[in-house]
Amino acid sequence: MLNNWYDWVGTFTGVVALAVLSLPIAVVTAGLLGWRRKVTGAAHPWRTAVAEVGLVYGTVPWVWMTLLPGNEPGKHGVVTLVPLADLLSWDRGQIIGNLLIFAPLGFFAPLRFSSLASLGHVLMLAAGCSTFIEVAQYVLLLDRVSSVDDVLLNTVGAGLASMLSYRWWRTPVHSFA
Repeated sequence: MLNNWYDWVGTFTGVVALAVLSLPIAVVTAGLLGWRRKVTGAAHPWRTAVAEVGLVYGTVPWVWMTLLPGNEPGKHGVVTLVPLADLLSWDRGQIIGNLLIFAPLGFFAPLRFSSLASLGHVLMLAAGCSTFIEVAQYVLLLDRVSSVDDVLLNTVGAGLASMLSYRWWRTPVHSFA
């Protein structure tokens, strides 16, 4: 049961519950932001509003979960730098979770920022963000496993999601082709 503040923000169950409960707020926020931008004459008001809210709503809770401490906070966790070493021992849920953590980033970032409207840019952004999380888990003494396989799966998930939104990427105003 979620009885106190820590239960809400310091446990996987609490973070998921907050994400589910905040969905109506995210939808209303995107609607109001899109409406305001439309009234003021902004370009692509609905796409940018949905992309911004989707980027934050779809990424922040899961990144927060990756930064929750393990069983012995204050202790360095394990570091694995050999690609595909951990992946073979992970269960399906862990693999799917790693693929999904930056999927909203990969899907929405190219819709919002034309400079990210290429698969290579999305992959670099996701790899950088994922590497930052893995380093933070180690540096903050969270007793978590920092693995290159996490970075690989997070990056692949963002790349696959970006390909799903490819048809809606906007063409840059100035093309040098």
